[in-house]
Amino acid sequence: MRRDRWLLPVGVEEILPPAARHAEQVRRQLLDLLDSWGYDLVMPPLVEYLESLLTGVGHELDLKTYKLTDQLTGRLMGLRADMTPQAARIDAHYLRRDTPVRLCYLGPVVRTRPDEFGGAREPWQIGAELFGQSGPRADAEVLRLMLALLECAGFSGLHVDIGHVGVYRALARDAGMDAPVEQELHEALRRRSHAEVDAILAGLTLPARVDRHLRALIDLHGAQAEFAAMEALLAEAGPKVQDALADLKAVWRAVDQAHPGITWHFDLAELSGYGYHTGAVFSAFVAGYGQAIAQGGRYDEIGHAFGRARPAVGFSADLRLLLKLRNEAAQAPPAILAPCRDDEALRAKVRALRAHGERVIEVLREGAEQDKDTGCDRELIQQNGRWTVVARH
Repeated sequence: MRRDRWLLPVGVEEILPPAARHAEQVRRQLLDLLDSWGYDLVMPPLVEYLESLLTGVGHELDLKTYKLTDQLTGRLMGLRADMTPQAARIDAHYLRRDTPVRLCYLGPVVRTRPDEFGGAREPWQIGAELFGQSGPRADAEVLRLMLALLECAGFSGLHVDIGHVGVYRALARDAGMDAPVEQELHEALRRRSHAEVDAILAGLTLPARVDRHLRALIDLHGAQAEFAAMEALLAEAGPKVQDALADLKAVWRAVDQAHPGITWHFDLAELSGYGYHTGAVFSAFVAGYGQAIAQGGRYDEIGHAFGRARPAVGFSADLRLLLKLRNEAAQAPPAILAPCRDDEALRAKVRALRAHGERVIEVLREGAEQDKDTGCDRELIQQNGRWTVVARH
Protein backbone atom coordinates (compact mmCIF):
# COMPACT_ATOMS: atom_id res chain seq x y z
CA MET A 1 0.00 0.00 0.00
CA ARG A 2 1.33 3.42 -0.95
CA ARG A 3 1.95 5.75 1.99
CA ASP A 4 2.65 8.96 0.03
CA ARG A 5 -0.77 9.77 -1.39
CA TRP A 6 -0.75 13.04 0.54
CA LEU A 7 2.28 14.34 -1.36
CA LEU A 8 1.80 17.29 -3.71
CA PRO A 9 3.69 17.79 -7.00
CA VAL A 10 6.93 19.75 -6.87
CA GLY A 11 6.22 23.47 -7.01
CA VAL A 12 2.61 23.08 -5.85
CA GLU A 13 1.72 24.12 -2.31
CA GLU A 14 -1.32 24.51 -0.12
CA ILE A 15 -1.88 27.11 2.56
CA LEU A 16 -3.28 25.98 5.90
CA PRO A 17 -4.91 27.87 8.76
CA PRO A 18 -4.19 30.41 10.11
CA ALA A 19 -1.91 31.40 7.19
CA ALA A 20 -4.79 31.00 4.72
CA ARG A 21 -6.85 33.53 6.67
CA HIS A 22 -3.95 35.98 6.63
CA ALA A 23 -3.49 35.46 2.88
CA GLU A 24 -7.16 36.25 2.30
CA GLN A 25 -6.89 39.44 4.36
CA VAL A 26 -3.91 40.61 2.29
CA ARG A 27 -5.72 39.66 -0.94
CA ARG A 28 -8.67 41.87 0.02
CA GLN A 29 -6.42 44.79 0.96
CA LEU A 30 -4.61 44.65 -2.38
CA LEU A 31 -7.81 44.38 -4.41
CA ASP A 32 -9.24 47.34 -2.49
CA LEU A 33 -6.10 49.32 -3.37
CA LEU A 34 -6.44 48.50 -7.07
CA ASP A 35 -10.10 49.47 -6.94
CA SER A 36 -9.23 52.81 -5.30
CA TRP A 37 -7.11 53.64 -8.37
CA GLY A 38 -10.06 52.94 -10.68
CA TYR A 39 -9.00 49.48 -11.89
CA ASP A 40 -11.98 47.18 -12.48
CA LEU A 41 -11.68 43.56 -11.39
CA VAL A 42 -12.03 40.82 -14.01
CA MET A 43 -12.15 37.08 -13.40
CA PRO A 44 -11.05 35.22 -16.55
CA PRO A 45 -11.46 31.45 -16.77
CA LEU A 46 -8.69 29.09 -15.70
CA VAL A 47 -8.93 27.18 -19.00
CA GLU A 48 -9.32 28.50 -22.57
CA TYR A 49 -8.78 27.37 -26.12
CA LEU A 50 -5.07 27.27 -26.79
CA GLU A 51 -5.04 29.70 -29.72
CA SER A 52 -6.48 32.40 -27.46
CA LEU A 53 -4.07 31.81 -24.58
CA LEU A 54 -1.01 31.76 -26.84
CA THR A 55 -1.92 34.86 -28.85
CA GLY A 56 -0.05 38.15 -28.55
CA VAL A 57 2.05 38.20 -25.38
CA GLY A 58 0.88 34.65 -24.75
CA HIS A 59 3.07 33.08 -27.44
CA GLU A 60 6.01 33.53 -25.06
CA LEU A 61 4.29 31.09 -22.69
CA ASP A 62 4.03 28.07 -24.98
CA LEU A 63 6.46 25.85 -23.07
CA LYS A 64 4.95 26.86 -19.72
CA THR A 65 1.36 26.06 -20.68
CA TYR A 66 -0.31 22.77 -19.80
CA LYS A 67 -2.29 21.53 -22.79
CA LEU A 68 -5.30 19.24 -22.88
CA THR A 69 -8.03 18.19 -25.29
CA ASP A 70 -11.58 19.44 -24.92
CA GLN A 71 -13.73 16.30 -24.79
CA LEU A 72 -16.73 18.23 -26.17
CA THR A 73 -15.12 19.72 -29.29
CA GLY A 74 -11.81 17.94 -29.77
CA ARG A 75 -10.00 21.28 -29.76
CA LEU A 76 -6.83 21.91 -27.78
CA MET A 77 -7.23 23.88 -24.58
CA GLY A 78 -4.69 25.21 -22.12
CA LEU A 79 -4.50 26.06 -18.45
CA ARG A 80 -3.63 29.73 -18.25
CA ALA A 81 0.01 30.44 -17.40
CA ASP A 82 -0.47 34.23 -17.41
CA MET A 83 -3.58 36.40 -17.12
CA THR A 84 -2.27 39.31 -19.22
CA PRO A 85 -3.42 37.83 -22.59
CA GLN A 86 -6.83 37.19 -21.06
CA ALA A 87 -7.17 40.80 -19.92
CA ALA A 88 -6.16 41.96 -23.41
CA ARG A 89 -8.81 39.71 -24.96
CA ILE A 90 -11.48 41.09 -22.61
CA ASP A 91 -10.56 44.68 -23.48
CA ALA A 92 -10.40 44.11 -27.23
CA HIS A 93 -13.28 41.70 -27.76
CA TYR A 94 -15.84 42.27 -25.01
CA LEU A 95 -15.48 45.83 -23.71
CA ARG A 96 -14.56 47.51 -27.00
CA ARG A 97 -14.38 51.00 -25.50
CA ASP A 98 -12.71 53.94 -27.20
CA THR A 99 -11.65 55.43 -23.86
CA PRO A 100 -8.84 54.11 -21.63
CA VAL A 101 -9.74 50.89 -19.81
CA ARG A 102 -8.22 49.93 -16.46
CA LEU A 103 -8.46 46.26 -15.48
CA CYS A 104 -7.03 44.25 -12.61
CA TYR A 105 -7.06 40.57 -11.66
CA LEU A 106 -5.99 38.14 -8.98
CA GLY A 107 -6.09 34.40 -9.37
CA PRO A 108 -4.07 31.21 -9.79
CA VAL A 109 -2.09 30.48 -12.93
CA VAL A 110 -0.56 27.08 -13.66
CA ARG A 111 2.84 26.52 -15.27
CA THR A 112 4.65 23.43 -16.44
CA ARG A 113 7.87 24.74 -14.95
CA PRO A 114 8.71 27.40 -12.35
CA ASP A 115 10.37 30.69 -13.27
CA GLU A 116 13.25 29.89 -10.91
CA PHE A 117 14.74 26.93 -9.07
CA GLY A 118 12.44 25.97 -6.22
CA GLY A 119 9.77 28.39 -7.43
CA ALA A 120 6.03 27.84 -7.59
CA ARG A 121 4.18 26.26 -10.50
CA GLU A 122 0.86 27.65 -9.27
CA PRO A 123 1.48 31.34 -8.55
CA TRP A 124 -1.32 33.65 -7.50
CA GLN A 125 -0.97 36.29 -10.15
CA ILE A 126 -2.06 39.78 -9.19
CA GLY A 127 -1.76 42.55 -11.73
CA ALA A 128 -3.21 45.57 -13.47
CA GLU A 129 -3.41 46.61 -17.11
CA LEU A 130 -4.12 50.01 -18.65
CA PHE A 131 -5.42 49.79 -22.22
CA GLY A 132 -6.02 52.55 -24.75
CA GLN A 133 -3.53 55.13 -23.52
CA SER A 134 0.04 55.61 -24.74
CA GLY A 135 2.78 57.87 -23.41
CA PRO A 136 4.88 58.25 -20.27
CA ARG A 137 1.98 59.41 -18.09
CA ALA A 138 0.26 56.06 -18.50
CA ASP A 139 3.53 54.17 -17.94
CA ALA A 140 4.18 56.23 -14.80
CA GLU A 141 0.68 55.54 -13.44
CA VAL A 142 1.13 51.79 -13.76
CA LEU A 143 4.61 51.86 -12.23
CA ARG A 144 3.36 54.03 -9.35
CA LEU A 145 0.49 51.60 -8.82
CA MET A 146 2.92 48.66 -8.76
CA LEU A 147 5.00 50.36 -6.08
CA ALA A 148 1.90 51.31 -4.08
CA LEU A 149 0.75 47.69 -4.17
CA LEU A 150 4.12 46.43 -2.93
CA GLU A 151 4.12 49.01 -0.15
CA CYS A 152 0.58 47.98 0.79
CA ALA A 153 1.83 44.38 0.98
CA GLY A 154 4.41 45.52 3.52
CA PHE A 155 7.56 46.07 1.46
CA SER A 156 9.89 49.04 1.84
CA GLY A 157 13.36 49.96 0.64
CA LEU A 158 12.46 48.91 -2.90
CA HIS A 159 14.92 48.92 -5.80
CA VAL A 160 13.55 49.48 -9.32
CA ASP A 161 15.29 48.47 -12.53
CA ILE A 162 13.98 50.51 -15.46
CA GLY A 163 14.79 50.46 -19.16
CA HIS A 164 13.27 50.97 -22.58
CA VAL A 165 13.35 48.32 -25.31
CA GLY A 166 12.82 51.08 -27.89
CA VAL A 167 16.51 51.97 -27.63
CA TYR A 168 17.67 48.58 -28.89
CA ARG A 169 14.84 48.31 -31.42
CA ALA A 170 15.83 51.66 -32.96
CA LEU A 171 19.54 50.79 -33.07
CA ALA A 172 18.77 47.42 -34.65
CA ARG A 173 16.64 49.12 -37.32
CA ASP A 174 19.41 51.66 -38.00
CA ALA A 175 21.78 48.73 -38.47
CA GLY A 176 19.43 47.13 -41.01
CA MET A 177 19.54 43.77 -39.22
CA ASP A 178 17.30 40.96 -40.34
CA ALA A 179 15.13 39.31 -37.69
CA PRO A 180 17.39 36.30 -36.91
CA VAL A 181 20.47 38.48 -36.33
CA GLU A 182 18.46 40.95 -34.26
CA GLN A 183 17.23 38.08 -32.09
CA GLU A 184 20.73 36.58 -31.78
CA LEU A 185 22.19 39.90 -30.68
CA HIS A 186 19.31 40.42 -28.28
CA GLU A 187 20.08 37.10 -26.58
CA ALA A 188 23.78 37.97 -26.31
CA LEU A 189 22.91 41.32 -24.72
CA ARG A 190 20.63 39.63 -22.21
CA ARG A 191 23.46 37.27 -21.24
CA ARG A 192 25.82 40.26 -20.90
CA SER A 193 28.31 38.44 -23.12
CA HIS A 194 30.80 40.94 -24.54
CA ALA A 195 32.48 38.21 -26.58
CA GLU A 196 29.23 37.16 -28.27
CA VAL A 197 28.19 40.74 -28.96
CA ASP A 198 31.60 41.53 -30.50
CA ALA A 199 31.51 38.37 -32.63
CA ILE A 200 28.02 39.10 -33.99
CA LEU A 201 28.81 42.72 -34.81
CA ALA A 202 32.15 41.76 -36.38
CA GLY A 203 30.21 39.77 -38.96
CA LEU A 204 28.15 42.79 -40.00
CA THR A 205 29.02 45.79 -42.11
CA LEU A 206 27.67 48.73 -40.13
CA PRO A 207 28.21 52.49 -40.06
CA ALA A 208 30.81 53.31 -37.43
CA ARG A 209 28.32 55.27 -35.35
CA VAL A 210 25.75 52.44 -35.21
CA ASP A 211 28.43 49.85 -34.48
CA ARG A 212 29.77 51.96 -31.61
CA HIS A 213 26.34 52.42 -30.08
CA LEU A 214 25.46 48.73 -30.26
CA ARG A 215 28.78 47.73 -28.66
CA ALA A 216 28.27 50.29 -25.90
CA LEU A 217 24.69 49.20 -25.16
CA ILE A 218 25.75 46.21 -23.05
CA ASP A 219 27.43 48.53 -20.54
CA LEU A 220 24.74 51.22 -20.47
CA HIS A 221 23.42 50.49 -17.01
CA GLY A 222 23.90 52.09 -13.64
CA ALA A 223 22.46 54.20 -10.87
CA GLN A 224 20.33 57.30 -11.30
CA ALA A 225 23.37 59.61 -11.33
CA GLU A 226 24.80 57.78 -14.35
CA PHE A 227 21.81 58.25 -16.64
CA ALA A 228 23.13 61.53 -18.01
CA ALA A 229 26.31 59.75 -19.11
CA MET A 230 24.22 57.12 -20.91
CA GLU A 231 22.37 59.88 -22.75
CA ALA A 232 25.68 61.47 -23.75
CA LEU A 233 26.99 58.20 -25.20
CA LEU A 234 23.84 57.94 -27.36
CA ALA A 235 23.68 61.65 -28.25
CA GLU A 236 24.43 60.94 -31.92
CA ALA A 237 21.89 58.13 -32.21
CA GLY A 238 18.81 58.61 -34.34
CA PRO A 239 15.54 60.32 -33.38
CA LYS A 240 13.85 57.05 -32.33
CA VAL A 241 16.55 56.48 -29.72
CA GLN A 242 16.18 60.05 -28.47
CA ASP A 243 12.41 59.61 -28.21
CA ALA A 244 12.87 56.44 -26.18
CA LEU A 245 15.34 58.14 -23.82
CA ALA A 246 13.04 61.13 -23.36
CA ASP A 247 10.13 58.77 -22.68
CA LEU A 248 12.16 56.85 -20.12
CA LYS A 249 13.29 60.02 -18.35
CA ALA A 250 9.70 61.31 -18.16
CA VAL A 251 8.49 58.06 -16.58
CA TRP A 252 11.32 58.04 -14.05
CA ARG A 253 10.83 61.68 -13.03
CA ALA A 254 7.07 61.28 -12.55
CA VAL A 255 7.46 58.17 -10.39
CA ASP A 256 10.46 59.47 -8.45
CA GLN A 257 8.45 62.50 -7.33
CA ALA A 258 5.68 60.26 -6.02
CA HIS A 259 8.05 57.72 -4.42
CA PRO A 260 11.18 59.60 -3.36
CA GLY A 261 12.56 56.66 -1.36
CA ILE A 262 13.04 54.37 -4.36
CA THR A 263 16.55 53.29 -5.39
CA TRP A 264 16.77 53.42 -9.20
CA HIS A 265 18.91 51.40 -11.58
CA PHE A 266 18.80 52.21 -15.30
CA ASP A 267 19.51 49.45 -17.79
CA LEU A 268 19.25 50.13 -21.52
CA ALA A 269 20.11 46.51 -22.34
CA GLU A 270 17.28 45.10 -20.23
CA LEU A 271 15.38 43.20 -22.90
CA SER A 272 13.22 40.76 -20.96
CA GLY A 273 10.04 40.11 -22.88
CA TYR A 274 11.59 41.69 -25.99
CA GLY A 275 9.23 39.67 -28.16
CA TYR A 276 6.22 41.69 -27.01
CA HIS A 277 7.39 44.72 -25.01
CA THR A 278 7.49 47.94 -27.03
CA GLY A 279 8.52 50.66 -24.58
CA ALA A 280 9.43 51.20 -20.95
CA VAL A 281 10.07 48.07 -18.87
CA PHE A 282 10.48 47.91 -15.11
CA SER A 283 11.07 45.43 -12.29
CA ALA A 284 11.00 45.81 -8.51
CA PHE A 285 13.50 44.13 -6.18
CA VAL A 286 13.82 43.88 -2.42
CA ALA A 287 16.98 43.32 -0.36
CA GLY A 288 17.75 39.67 0.36
CA TYR A 289 15.98 38.20 -2.69
CA GLY A 290 17.72 37.93 -6.03
CA GLN A 291 14.69 37.86 -8.34
CA ALA A 292 12.16 40.55 -9.21
CA ILE A 293 9.09 40.51 -6.97
CA ALA A 294 7.01 42.44 -9.53
CA GLN A 295 7.55 43.43 -13.15
CA GLY A 296 5.82 45.15 -16.00
CA GLY A 297 6.08 47.40 -19.01
CA ARG A 298 4.49 48.66 -22.20
CA TYR A 299 3.28 46.21 -24.86
CA ASP A 300 1.38 48.21 -27.49
CA GLU A 301 -0.75 46.65 -30.21
CA ILE A 302 -1.57 43.69 -27.95
CA GLY A 303 -5.20 43.71 -29.04
CA HIS A 304 -4.31 43.34 -32.74
CA ALA A 305 -4.48 39.55 -32.45
CA PHE A 306 -8.03 39.89 -31.11
CA GLY A 307 -9.13 42.23 -33.88
CA ARG A 308 -8.55 45.57 -32.15
CA ALA A 309 -5.07 47.03 -31.67
CA ARG A 310 -4.70 49.04 -28.46
CA PRO A 311 -1.82 50.64 -26.57
CA ALA A 312 -1.26 48.78 -23.32
CA VAL A 313 0.92 48.88 -20.22
CA GLY A 314 0.69 46.72 -17.12
CA PHE A 315 2.41 44.86 -14.32
CA SER A 316 2.04 41.63 -12.36
CA ALA A 317 3.33 39.91 -9.25
CA ASP A 318 2.89 36.60 -7.43
CA LEU A 319 0.90 37.02 -4.22
CA ARG A 320 2.19 33.69 -2.88
CA LEU A 321 5.75 34.95 -3.26
CA LEU A 322 4.95 38.27 -1.62
CA LEU A 323 3.43 36.48 1.37
CA LYS A 324 6.39 34.12 1.62
CA LEU A 325 8.91 36.95 1.52
CA ARG A 326 7.04 38.93 4.16
CA ASN A 327 7.07 35.81 6.37
CA GLU A 328 4.67 37.34 8.85
CA ALA A 329 3.59 35.06 11.70
CA ALA A 330 -0.08 34.32 11.09
CA GLN A 331 -2.01 34.37 14.35
CA ALA A 332 -5.21 32.47 15.02
CA PRO A 333 -8.05 35.00 15.21
CA PRO A 334 -9.74 35.67 18.56
CA ALA A 335 -12.93 33.69 19.01
CA ILE A 336 -15.75 33.02 21.45
CA LEU A 337 -16.65 29.51 22.62
CA ALA A 338 -20.40 29.02 22.97
CA PRO A 339 -22.49 26.10 24.20
CA CYS A 340 -24.87 24.45 21.76
CA ARG A 341 -28.28 24.24 23.39
CA ASP A 342 -31.93 24.45 22.43
CA ASP A 343 -32.17 27.97 23.79
CA GLU A 344 -33.58 30.79 21.67
CA ALA A 345 -31.92 33.49 23.79
CA LEU A 346 -28.56 31.77 23.26
CA ARG A 347 -29.12 31.47 19.53
CA ALA A 348 -30.08 35.14 19.30
CA LYS A 349 -26.91 36.14 21.19
CA VAL A 350 -24.73 34.06 18.88
CA ARG A 351 -26.38 35.61 15.80
CA ALA A 352 -25.84 39.10 17.18
CA LEU A 353 -22.16 38.42 17.94
CA ARG A 354 -21.52 37.05 14.45
CA ALA A 355 -23.37 39.98 12.88
CA HIS A 356 -20.91 42.30 14.67
CA GLY A 357 -17.92 40.45 13.20
CA GLU A 358 -17.14 38.12 16.09
CA ARG A 359 -16.00 34.56 15.49
CA VAL A 360 -18.19 32.18 17.49
CA ILE A 361 -17.45 28.45 17.75
CA GLU A 362 -20.18 26.24 19.18
CA VAL A 363 -19.39 23.30 21.45
CA LEU A 364 -20.98 20.28 19.82
CA ARG A 365 -20.44 17.95 22.78
CA GLU A 366 -20.38 19.18 26.35
CA GLY A 367 -17.00 18.55 27.98
CA ALA A 368 -15.51 17.14 24.77
CA GLU A 369 -11.71 17.18 24.68
CA GLN A 370 -11.78 18.26 21.05
CA ASP A 371 -13.19 21.63 22.05
CA LYS A 372 -10.22 22.54 24.23
CA ASP A 373 -8.01 23.44 21.25
CA THR A 374 -10.36 25.83 19.48
CA GLY A 375 -8.11 28.83 20.22
CA CYS A 376 -11.00 30.72 21.84
CA ASP A 377 -9.93 33.47 24.22
CA ARG A 378 -13.48 34.09 25.48
CA GLU A 379 -16.60 32.08 26.16
CA LEU A 380 -20.32 32.63 26.33
CA ILE A 381 -21.87 31.79 29.70
CA GLN A 382 -25.21 32.37 31.35
CA GLN A 383 -25.14 34.86 34.20
CA ASN A 384 -28.22 36.07 36.02
CA GLY A 385 -30.42 34.70 33.27
CA ARG A 386 -28.50 36.47 30.46
CA TRP A 387 -25.89 35.17 28.04
CA THR A 388 -22.64 37.08 28.61
CA VAL A 389 -19.18 37.00 27.01
CA VAL A 390 -16.36 36.55 29.54
CA ALA A 391 -12.63 35.89 29.36
CA ARG A 392 -11.80 32.21 29.11
CA HIS A 393 -9.54 30.77 31.80
